[in-house]
Order: sequence, then C-alpha cells, then structure tokens
Amino acid sequence: MDDLTEGGLTDSGPTDSELADIGLVGLGVMGANLALNLAEKGFRVAVFDRDPERRAALASGAFGARFTACENEGALLAAVRPPRPTLLLVPAGAPTDAAIAGLADLAEPGDLVIDAGNADFNDTRRRAHELEARSLTFLGVGVSGGAEGARHGPAMMAGGSRAIWARVEPMFTAIAARHGEAPCAAWLGPDGAGHFVKTVHNGIEYADMQMIAEVYGLLRDGLGADEARVADLFRAWSEGPLASYLVEITAEVAAAIDPESGKPVLQIIADSAGQKGTGRWSAIEALRLGSVASTIEAAVGARNLSAASELRASLASPSAAKIDLTPEQLHDALHAGKIVAYAQGFDVLARASVEYGWSLDLAQVARVWRAGCIIRSAMLDDIAAAFEAHPGASLLSAPAFRARLDPLLPALRATVAASALSGLPAPALANALAYRDQLTQPRGTANILQGLRDYFGQHGFERTDRDGSGFHGPWVSG
Repeated sequence: MDDLTEGGLTDSGPTDSELADIGLVGLGVMGANLALNLAEKGFRVAVFDRDPERRAALASGAFGARFTACENEGALLAAVRPPRPTLLLVPAGAPTDAAIAGLADLAEPGDLVIDAGNADFNDTRRRAHELEARSLTFLGVGVSGGAEGARHGPAMMAGGSRAIWARVEPMFTAIAARHGEAPCAAWLGPDGAGHFVKTVHNGIEYADMQMIAEVYGLLRDGLGADEARVADLFRAWSEGPLASYLVEITAEVAAAIDPESGKPVLQIIADSAGQKGTGRWSAIEALRLGSVASTIEAAVGARNLSAASELRASLASPSAAKIDLTPEQLHDALHAGKIVAYAQGFDVLARASVEYGWSLDLAQVARVWRAGCIIRSAMLDDIAAAFEAHPGASLLSAPAFRARLDPLLPALRATVAASALSGLPAPALANALAYRDQLTQPRGTANILQGLRDYFGQHGFERTDRDGSGFHGPWVSG
C-alpha cells in the first residue's frame, strides 16, 4: 500500500531519521518496562495502548523524546521505519490474535510482528503460518525476568526465521541481560521454538519454587524455624552451590516485615498460589511427548490444591510431628531436587526438538538462562558445559552431574522419608527422588503391566528370551 490509513503517513510525514526503530503495542508492566529499556539504549520507539494515560506517561517521562505516542495501530505503523518491526506485549490467547489482526490489516509486505507475551507455542506456530500467507513475517519471543528484567535486561528466547531474527538481533541483544559480555538473547529455532523454550523455563520455575516451598514448610513446621531463621539459611545458601535468583529472593521474602501489622510478611500472605498456565502447559506437553516432568506436574498439582482451601479445612488433621533433619540435609535435598527438575525440563526440550524439527542447542538454551531470567543460577554454566561435552545425553547421565547428584541422594532420601512419616507434604522432592530411582533400575516392574494389559486386552508383549513382539501369555488361547 502507498500509505497507511487510520492515522497513517502521507508524503508530508516524518523523514526517515524521525521514524521509530520499532513499534510496541501494550503498555502494561512488561510492555512499559521493555519500552523504557529500548529507549534507554538509544532506540526510538512508537508506542500504542488503548489507555491514553499509559501512552502519555511514557511520552512525558525521562526518555520522552525517544517515544512517539500513537492513538491507533495505523498511526503506530506510520511512525516506524520500514520494514516495520512491531513488538506485542498483550495478554495471551484471543487478545494477541486481535492485536495481530489489527496490525496485519494495515501492514505492508515484509513488516514484522513480534509476539513477546507468554504465548502457547501452538498458537505461535499457527500465527507464523497465517502471517506468512499474507507476506508478513513473525517472531515468537519468550521474555523472562519479570518487570525488573524487562526494564534492565531480560533473557530473550526467539523462534522463527533466522534471517528475520537477524533484522532485530542488534536491538534485542542491546536490551538483554548479560552474563559477562554475552547477551542472554538468542535465536533458538523456527516457528514456536522460542515460546516453547520459555514455557519449559516456566515449568522448571514452578518446580524450583515448589521445592523451595517444601523446604520452607519442613523448616517451619518440622524444625520450628521462624521467618528470620529461614531468611538466614536461604541467605547463606545463596552463596554456595544453590546460588540462584529464586534462593536469593526467598531470603528477602522471608525476612520482610509487613509495615501495617509489624509481623513477618509470610505470616499474613494467604496460603493459595496463583498461576498463569505456562507450568500446566509444560506438564501437558511433557506427557504428550512421552517425556517425564514429574517435578513440574507435582508443582502444578500443589498450586491447584492450595486453592482448595475449604476442602483442606474440612480435612485438616492434628499438627504434624517434628522431624529429625538438619538444615544441611534440607539444603542438599533442595540441591538434588533442583538438578532433577532441570534434567526433566531439558529432556522435554530435547523431545520437542525432535518432534518439531527444531534442532535445539540445549547448551545455548542454558547459556541464555544464565542471567536476566527467573531460574538463573550458578548451575547453568555447568549444564551448558555438560551438554557441550555430551550432546543428546540426559543431564543425569553426564559424568559431572552424576558426580554432583550421588552425594546428595542420602539427604534427599532422608528428607522425603521424614516428610512422609511426619505428614508434611513434599510432593516435588518426592517425585524428584522417584524419577531418579526409576531411571537406575535395570529391571523395573513394567513386565507385570504388560502382563495385565495382555490378560484383559490381548495387547501382546516382548520376551526377554527371544526377538520379536506380539507374544501372549497362557491366559490367551488360540
């Protein structure tokens, strides 16, 4: 088209030097912070949000000269230098589809739509094909780090055409978090690869947080530790092998005092956890791919049960017994559980890579997660090194991680046993232990499962003493 209607440019519009480098739709917390990050790094940004106060707040702020506040999608596209990249930070699902449709109806061939929300990767794959049919280009970019990361440096996981990524790579690497000199932003694969990696990132985040919560519960209810003691322990743990963002902020949350009541904040927060769906998506995709993400599934289940407050109140039992564990054992149990959660998450990624032909570089994924994102931890350097040395292997089979996990297992066993005997639940830690134990059994119990399946359904089985399949037991005649 020669010009853009609905607030578009005519021949007397801005010169090329006055046009924005990128458009951004959606000025909620994440969108506004990413816009400020871009502006601070020297980029000109055209912004649109249906709330005029949000647009005005950016235009009148510290970097106001680098923003062009637009009243509609047409004005936004007219304000961006062709071929126009437009970044979407809107709620997942139907709102994203509506935002894409609004842009696609006005865009020109070659314009680029970038969905940086928490999208279902299946939607990302569909949208990429739909826009390609209209001669438009599309990237699905997972962004992690919360509001603080968006403002000062997130981890960014891109999926789509590698050539299209190259168009915006300098901009995104400029605003991304850094691990040393390396930006934590990378192209990871075609179509939905970036959003899938972000989904699994969030699944690992669920598992990690749940295991932290379980250790907190065992400290509080099993060892009688108050919030100050919990804070001291997690603060010390954040300086050792458990060094990570989540362990670090656990200490801060445990130490915080509510200014209104004067009580520790943890004492006044309701015991009911929310979720936005990405952890559940991780668990669903793991099951569909034939992978096992039992720590993630346990974390999703725990959040679901946390919301069943009336049922829990009706079934409440007497106080649990005290446990005979040391903080050091709980530290090691958490360390072991974290290793297993990462191993499960990376296995899901490996299976999806084969299923969708993405050729994911798991070492690269680990490197992108080293800074900016919520699950950043000291462990990720070692994970990257393990996948570089042993491509395609399970993390648990890498020599460095076998040597790391084995000494931690007695503490994990003691913790899971004490949890069960005392009635203090630790479902994610228990699933981490069960997963590792099941992997180390050369002969498990699936033989009886196959026997039962053959008995009631004549499904057949393989034998250990001859080749082939489709054998039946003596209960099947003829």
